[in-house]
Amino acid sequence: MIRRTLILTLSAAAVALSACGKPEEKAAAAGAPTELTFSILSAENQASMEPLWTPLLTDLSESIGVKVKPYFATNYTSLVEAMRFKQVHMGWFSASPALQAVRRADAEVLGRVVDAGGEATYKSVIIVRKGSGITLDKILSCDKTLNFGLGDTQSTSGTLAPMTYLFTPRDIEPAKCFKSVRSASHQANAFSVANGVLDVATNNSVGLLFFARQSPELAAKVETIWESPPLPESSIVVRRDLDPALKEKIRQFFLTYGTGTDEKAAKQREVLKGLAYGGFKPADNSYLDPVREMEAGEALAAAKRSGDAGRIAKAQAEFDKVRADAAQKRAIEPAAAQ
Repeated sequence: MIRRTLILTLSAAAVALSACGKPEEKAAAAGAPTELTFSILSAENQASMEPLWTPLLTDLSESIGVKVKPYFATNYTSLVEAMRFKQVHMGWFSASPALQAVRRADAEVLGRVVDAGGEATYKSVIIVRKGSGITLDKILSCDKTLNFGLGDTQSTSGTLAPMTYLFTPRDIEPAKCFKSVRSASHQANAFSVANGVLDVATNNSVGLLFFARQSPELAAKVETIWESPPLPESSIVVRRDLDPALKEKIRQFFLTYGTGTDEKAAKQREVLKGLAYGGFKPADNSYLDPVREMEAGEALAAAKRSGDAGRIAKAQAEFDKVRADAAQKRAIEPAAAQ
């Protein structure tokens, strides 16, 4: 009897000790994933981005009780494909690739970025080298004398926005307008303009902020000659098939990060400062509606250039539908908030 009691006591102690194990061990015991992967676009290069994101992911790991490791990719397509094939579970996406992840990778938006100044938007820009004498009128003259740099084909600010707001309304196709056109990251384009390799390139207001922080002497050689209307800032995207309770933990982590008044929150705000962020706000897939509208507008413009009546009618119908859906959501939101 004494031996049996001792065995039961030791067994209970072992169970108690196991419950005090590492977060990933507790997660495994509960049947939850023992590790999650968070994707980050390393267009500004991994060496500079990893130190900025590592403290936040460490805090996320501690908060949700599951280890989170980074996944760096050099282009937007890789980010979407990694989520599609379940190589990553969540990530930091700009608006256009976030929409592609929602469409193709079973993803959903759970929060959005607010910049250091409290703004929830940023802008696409056109940059040239200071003292070059290149003006916006010169660019739009399409005399095929300038070397032009676009962003990634899936980039909101590097490609979609300048096409939607600058070139398409003027029936300009960059390939027919410039001496040469190439696609590259924001950082690569900024370096190329500063060093005179490119005459003009797209970028964005956040990208220029990082460029000035990392290469102030080169950034001083660049100037902005065009800005787009405000664009939706980056968002936090997760796979829809994650456990709902785990998704809610992730959501609450981002929405409360850096919002407290204690020493812990102060340290979190320093992490956000490194990322040039002011924090995160709630968002869902409707946050990406402006991108849907831009895409539909570009598709309609392409259809009109084709001269195909059937294609034009189809694109027009889709454009009208996207705009009507977005307008309806905007009308519902204020009423829901009351």
